[in-house]
Amino acid sequence: MSPFTPPPRVKPIWRVVVEVAFIIFLFYSNLLMGEFTGVSGRGKTFAFALHDIVTTTNFLIALVSGFIGYVIFEFLRRKL
Repeated sequence: MSPFTPPPRVKPIWRVVVEVAFIIFLFYSNLLMGEFTGVSGRGKTFAFALHDIVTTTNFLIALVSGFIGYVIFEFLRRKL
């Protein structure tokens, strides 16, 4: 066992963290694309768009969506 291999009991936790983080990344990238394509105005900067989408409400929505997505994918993994 190499020093970088996590213990077996920690692997499921890392799996949840990685999968939920990926879903949150997809959520924010979708918001960012929508910010520039839907209501893009002249002079709108990347920093302004980030300031517009990175809010507590959006983070909570992303976190809840991430866990719901994780539960659904785990259910499908075990069923199929």
